[in-house]
Amino acid sequence: MILTVTLNTALDITYRVRALRPRSSHRVTEVSERPGGKGLNVARVLTALGHPTTVTGFAGGSTGRAVRELLRDVPGLTDALVAVEGGSRRTVAVVDESTGETTRFDEPGPAVSPAEWSAFQKAYEDLLRPASAVALCGSLPPGVPVGAYAGLVRAARAAGVPVLLDTSGEPLRRGLAARPDIVKPNAVELAELTGSHEPLQAARDARRRGAHAVVASLGAEGLLAQSAEGGWRAVPPRTVRGDPAGAGDAAVAGLLSALVEELPWPRRLARAVAVSAAAVLSPVAGEFDRAAYEDLLSDVAVTGEATAA
Repeated sequence: MILTVTLNTALDITYRVRALRPRSSHRVTEVSERPGGKGLNVARVLTALGHPTTVTGFAGGSTGRAVRELLRDVPGLTDALVAVEGGSRRTVAVVDESTGETTRFDEPGPAVSPAEWSAFQKAYEDLLRPASAVALCGSLPPGVPVGAYAGLVRAARAAGVPVLLDTSGEPLRRGLAARPDIVKPNAVELAELTGSHEPLQAARDARRRGAHAVVASLGAEGLLAQSAEGGWRAVPPRTVRGDPAGAGDAAVAGLLSALVEELPWPRRLARAVAVSAAAVLSPVAGEFDRAAYEDLLSDVAVTGEATAA
């Protein structure tokens, strides 16, 4: 079982309009609702890749109930979310059909009390026992300590469970010092963390700060990885056009699934790039185009080399 943590779960609502115009009314042509938050997106891709997955984090109020109801429809997924008094957040994405561009509105999330945070930590430690890997994903809701991910990384390492961290800002900086097995920032997050806008140098710097491996998302240019075993770059065989909102979460799922299958780094990156590109073709985060994934996988270009033993 793979465990994903989404401390700031959401109900993702997507509106499609023919053209988005400021200061005007719009007739919505299509509405969709999905369980959201980075870790839930990762979990849905993992189950589609054939890996049973448990999700935990916080859920509360009518929005939290709606999220949990939608999770029941996901085969291979177990809901272990922790209830809170406050209402879970909503994210609203408005897709302009005339341009293909998406405008997002993200709520901050519920205020989490110290007692609720303590209850989550106990539940998390119990869930680590049967886990083969854990992903810590996304933003922190109000009330959760900024160093929360550092503590969760240390708990996973103490339990002998490989841990991947995918967050940003101060939570990433503090979490990095706890020595996660993998961190997966995008290029902007990596530059903010290290001060370097050159991805290779920035990834090496992030490793020196504590991560065992750094996998940087470079958008259409694929993934860059630096680890003790070597360094690699993986590039999709062609450009795909669509909504990139869930691409990074799909890449995390690809990395985690390949990690628990004990695949070597080049094959991990190839899978992560292929499923990430296939996610761009999906209209909602947490899903990917299966046919495109299988078509892309064998053609991902991976360059680099392992470190000599």
